[in-house]
Amino acid sequence: MTTVHPGEPHRGGLASRLNWLRAGVLGANDGIVSTAGLVVGVAGATTSAGAILTAGVAGLTAGAVSMALGEYVSVSSQRDSERALLQKERAELLESPEAELAELAGLYRAKGLSAETAQQVAIELTERDAFAAHADAELGIDPDQLTNPWHAAGASALAFTVGALLPLIAILLPPAGARVPVTFAAVLLALAGTGQLSARLGGTRRLPAVVRLVGGGALAMAVTFGIGQLVGSSVL
Repeated sequence: MTTVHPGEPHRGGLASRLNWLRAGVLGANDGIVSTAGLVVGVAGATTSAGAILTAGVAGLTAGAVSMALGEYVSVSSQRDSERALLQKERAELLESPEAELAELAGLYRAKGLSAETAQQVAIELTERDAFAAHADAELGIDPDQLTNPWHAAGASALAFTVGALLPLIAILLPPAGARVPVTFAAVLLALAGTGQLSARLGGTRRLPAVVRLVGGGALAMAVTFGIGQLVGSSVL
């Protein structure tokens, strides 16, 4: 009997987890960085809390809608492709079942099974559920776990909004003279946290992920602040 360890990744669970990781953590990072860059840039041009709030809310709303729409379109295209492949596989199983059985056995031989074992495995899986067997071995798709574009879009929009709220709150709460330093500190700490989280869930090294996010966020805020000051001094 095969023992399944709780922390051991498997194809279905890992694919689902990575999808939510992409839509969630990356959405939050985008919300943090883009909104921080926007409000810090405006703060470089003016000390008006109203102007900063207006720009921040507009950026948050536009960003959340854009993220949701982009995620929906992307995942919908992926799901349409998966459905087309599955439909084609159904048709091939109906038209030439023997050829499909031979193909399935060949796939298992390519994975290292002997010819006899591969043939027996292919026969038993075909008798149980030929479509599911081909979808898994040939296409790498679970027909019962196709990616949901609405879930991905909602997760992306929500994550972006949550991430965007942090720099917006951080720049509005302190006095005018402390707004930018406080926002820099809050954003870099948040990016360090999301970098560690993404690395942990993805099973990768934490330090490179944190350095990339923190460095990129700091650069984005420095550039937009500088541009804000330059534009503000020439226009105001």
